[in-house]
Amino acid sequence: MRILVTGGAGFIGSNFLNCYLPSYPEHTFINLDALTYAANLINLKGVAARPNYRFERGDISDYSRVREIFEQHDPDLVVHFAAESHVDRSIVGPADFVRTNITGTFNLLEVCRGMWGRKEGKLFHQVSTDEVYGSLGPSGLFAETSPYAPSSPYSASKAAGDHLVRAYAHTYGLPVTITNCSNNYGPFQFPEKLIPLIIINALEGRPLPVYGLGENVRDWLFVEDHCAAIWAVIHRGKRGETYNIGGANEWRNIDIVHRICDVLGEETQTNPDIYKKLITFVQDRPGHDLRYAIDDLKIKRELGWQPNETFATGLRKTIRWYLDNQSWVESVKTGDYRKWMEQNYRERLTG
Repeated sequence: MRILVTGGAGFIGSNFLNCYLPSYPEHTFINLDALTYAANLINLKGVAARPNYRFERGDISDYSRVREIFEQHDPDLVVHFAAESHVDRSIVGPADFVRTNITGTFNLLEVCRGMWGRKEGKLFHQVSTDEVYGSLGPSGLFAETSPYAPSSPYSASKAAGDHLVRAYAHTYGLPVTITNCSNNYGPFQFPEKLIPLIIINALEGRPLPVYGLGENVRDWLFVEDHCAAIWAVIHRGKRGETYNIGGANEWRNIDIVHRICDVLGEETQTNPDIYKKLITFVQDRPGHDLRYAIDDLKIKRELGWQPNETFATGLRKTIRWYLDNQSWVESVKTGDYRKWMEQNYRERLTG
């Protein structure tokens, strides 16, 4: 099988390639990535020399480049990770999200439609988010049948991509599957997201920014468990179906930050109160959804998937990874990252 992985140098995509490329030498994995700010080929240094790996630099918003990649590699399977994914950036600059998450997805679907036709054995898999469902109150869970109600430019652009995928399946008979996952965490996550940001800032003695009062609730999923779920859907899922993937780990943001400080204290033999004194409440972001939570009974019942990590074990593995991979941390703490983080949180501190 020839597997085209879009965004394979990003956080989830690189974990997916690191998990499955070495285990399946009979498959060829083609990584199509534009290498924007959150992508890093260092993530793939452990597999880059393998004979079943190919890298192609390209932007999915460039139709001609996407078609060129398809003509060259003739993929049987597309696993579509490539996306702009940070809500804060979507609020400041939504155009990038429309271009990548909507136009880019459209380009991939159009090329698949044109080149695959009615061939058997093809599949387009859309990797999406629980944020398309909007915000929950204190109770309830998102199911696959929950209506879409996106709140941010990011979630709206992902919702549009999902709708396009379903439309291409319904109108053109394109073989597709979709997964909507909860918040991922783990190795190689760019430190604009909550968990790596808190880890790195704590180690540097910098403020630990928490939006509002830190009461927003998210369900957390270890990235390798997410990759295993996607692999199960690709190989055993029903075509045309959607599967929700959750970690059954609901935490308030402030509790996450305290827990990171506690584990960091244990791992570095430091009084965790030293880290906790750095917690800084900042102005909440516009339209901040209160709570997300996933009902993942369908994928568990139909495909037999179960997460291997609890939040306690996954968080400790994640913190240990960042402690043990300081060269990777230093490689991403340059230019765009530092400028963005300092500007974004300084503005929120001052209101």
